[in-house]
Amino acid sequence: MADNSTPGTTPQETGSEDAPVLSERDGGVLRLTLNRRDRLNAWTPQMAEHLFALLREADADPQVRAIVITGAGRAFCAGADMEALSGISGTRLEIDGRSMALPATLRKPVVAAVNGPAAGVGLALALFCDVRFAADDAKLTTSFSRRGLVAEYGIAWQLPRLVGQGRAMDLLLSSRVVLGEEALRMGMVDFSLPREDVLAEALSYAGTLAAECSPRSMAAIKGQVLRAQSSGLDAAADEAAGLMADAFASEDFAEGIGSYVEKRSPDFPGLGAQE
Repeated sequence: MADNSTPGTTPQETGSEDAPVLSERDGGVLRLTLNRRDRLNAWTPQMAEHLFALLREADADPQVRAIVITGAGRAFCAGADMEALSGISGTRLEIDGRSMALPATLRKPVVAAVNGPAAGVGLALALFCDVRFAADDAKLTTSFSRRGLVAEYGIAWQLPRLVGQGRAMDLLLSSRVVLGEEALRMGMVDFSLPREDVLAEALSYAGTLAAECSPRSMAAIKGQVLRAQSSGLDAAADEAAGLMADAFASEDFAEGIGSYVEKRSPDFPGLGAQE
């Protein structure tokens, strides 16, 4: 896999060390780290607000071409902070049920580096990323049924599309724990690796996307796949025909073919905020 850095650049960190989400850009790859390691990166409204703001900023930044989300310390995200939840028992809240699907709706590819436990809302976040790397011993669980909750944040739509309805029902009804190796076999994650290799491999993969793949192509493909989830074959094929015509006439296609013929790395322009 390609190096995720750009020659002549050094990683750029933003935000304080005690921020709920850390941000570091290396070349075209932005790494976002959930940062409550003493609480296994348990989810809070502050973490959600910070992460979603950083994701939206990255989608508008032409220098960012791929995003990796991971967790500080030994966990990815152990779910909602239980201390915070205990204070809202008996309260009816207004919930933005679509918020966790944000990674899937961005134009830039989002890679999850699940370096440890991922539960509940943390698992939902990982499932809505485009590609998932997981530690082979990472403990993954929906957890909702064991907390008196429901299938939250659109996971009832996403999980069956990854693992099939029967397996999704098993995982949601039982809230049983599966390890990264089993998650790979059932399609919940795409790569299962030793824990110490997860982040490096996810960053390397994202680096390949950033260095070798057209940002406009990746944005179009993400949109196609998302829309095809709810459209028929004819609609998907007709949409592809129109997009193909645009692509053949684009500068990115000329650069992609030219770089191949000339045996060099492509130099695709980044996506601007208004594209």
